[in-house]
Amino acid sequence: MTKDIKQKTSAEIERLRQQAEEQLRTKGSAKPSPMNLAKAQRLLHELEVHQIELEMQNAELLSTREELEITHTKYAELFDFAPLGYFILDQHGRIQQTNLTGAQLLGTERSRLAEQPFCRFIEDSDGRIFFPRFLKMTLQGRGIQCCELNLKQTDGTLFHGILQSSAVKTSESLGDLILLSLIDNTDNRTLRLKLQKSRVVLEETVLKRTAELTEINARLLHEIEEHQLAQKELTEALSRIQQLSERLQLENIHLQQEVSRKYAFGEIIGQSRAMSEVFSQVEQVAPQNATVLLLGETGTGKGLIAHAIHQRSARKLRPMITVNCAALPGNLIESELFGREKGAFTGAHVQQMGRFELADGGTIFLDEIGEMPLELQVKLLRVIQDGEFERLGSPRTTKVNVRVIAASNRNLKTEISAGRFREDLFYRLNVFPINIPPLHQRSNDIPLLVEYFVGKYNKKIGKNIDTVTKDTLNILQAYHWPGNVRELENVIERAIITSQGTVLQILDRFDTPQEMRSEQATKALADLEYDHILHVLKKTRWRIEGENGAALQLGINPSTLRARMRKFGLRRP
Repeated sequence: MTKDIKQKTSAEIERLRQQAEEQLRTKGSAKPSPMNLAKAQRLLHELEVHQIELEMQNAELLSTREELEITHTKYAELFDFAPLGYFILDQHGRIQQTNLTGAQLLGTERSRLAEQPFCRFIEDSDGRIFFPRFLKMTLQGRGIQCCELNLKQTDGTLFHGILQSSAVKTSESLGDLILLSLIDNTDNRTLRLKLQKSRVVLEETVLKRTAELTEINARLLHEIEEHQLAQKELTEALSRIQQLSERLQLENIHLQQEVSRKYAFGEIIGQSRAMSEVFSQVEQVAPQNATVLLLGETGTGKGLIAHAIHQRSARKLRPMITVNCAALPGNLIESELFGREKGAFTGAHVQQMGRFELADGGTIFLDEIGEMPLELQVKLLRVIQDGEFERLGSPRTTKVNVRVIAASNRNLKTEISAGRFREDLFYRLNVFPINIPPLHQRSNDIPLLVEYFVGKYNKKIGKNIDTVTKDTLNILQAYHWPGNVRELENVIERAIITSQGTVLQILDRFDTPQEMRSEQATKALADLEYDHILHVLKKTRWRIEGENGAALQLGINPSTLRARMRKFGLRRP
């Protein structure tokens, strides 16, 4: 249509040009009379004006032609590269024009499709019979017609196409044309057929599974009946088991009572009056939430007593965290107890929870509380008093619910007098004190302890010691045991390793009670160290480093001396 408009415009311009030239030749051949000169001049002026108008119209027509050509190019590109194949057919179904997509769908060049009947590309005879009726319905103006046909390309490749058509009115000479669109629906059709096949298979499978389930259901009903019968038998058996269980429980309670009379608190062995008083105190304080202070010499079993209190309390399902205050360095004990933030000090690469946070809801056991530095005793007092603290390097207050059990082998009142322990902390800890007697004050428990340790290390080492002579027991009961139960356990383990046969043979040499009393009169090594350091510090006027410093006179590193000063609570006055 655009091409026809261009041809008509060019023809019109050519016709007007020829008429103007003819008129100009006619008028030029006539010789104007002198009396019509003015009229001729006027006509000449009008012709010149008319010529200018024609030139302007010609320029406009050229511009319109260029615009039409640009528009034609755009629509031609849209037409050619559309995702659908477009065909213009005449009334007989011959291809008049197509786009590139249509030519590609039919597998040939566009130039070879001109005047080709579209029926040539229909694969089956039924489709070729139906197609003329399809075109006839389109030309009758019944709206957009749609159908599906099996088509083949020029190389014989088959595909399934969806066709839509509509009639286009043109001039009487050309007649009506048909605009036809084509889509390759092969993949969708194949998928639809597969889905239909799958649906049929699925329906068959469902029917088969339904039959199987019906059969299984029948079997299950039969099994349920059998299960009900078995359950009835099990109920009767359970009733008999319940009766036996009640009898076993009564026997178990009786056995536990027998064991408790001999071994009152699991691994805490003893039946002396002193240990009976300790057990009674544990039973009294364990259900409460009070702070407990365990006092006694090294090796008397303060850790076992703390564990027994925790296991008999309402917190037994929560952890009991043990902290040995003497084993932790002074510069790390704060971060161990209260935690630290990342970057709180050099080497603190990650955030760490403290022992108090880990023990939240449970119990914390502070062993050797007398070794804690004075500066940390203030923080500990606040935790016991208010239940809150701050992590090292953090301004945020953390709240915890922790029961505190503390233990010490030192005389804390003496430590308070020496300025090494805070008095207010002592009274906070001393809510319920329990004094654990040393082994030499309950020597009648030694046979029980020996029997327990022999059984324990027989199993561990693989020996079969079953006899302990009376002389051996007399020797063990006569010894003072400065290391208490721990020392006795080490002696028994060593004796089992060295014993030959089934009789316990102890090769250790024990000091007499007189020698032990002489050693007791000697001052403790820690006290001697404290007095010596204090004397040297006073002598050097509390100067630590340098030529006249206390570290040089004591023969130790200045940092070691500062650590000992913190341990003993020594400060420059």
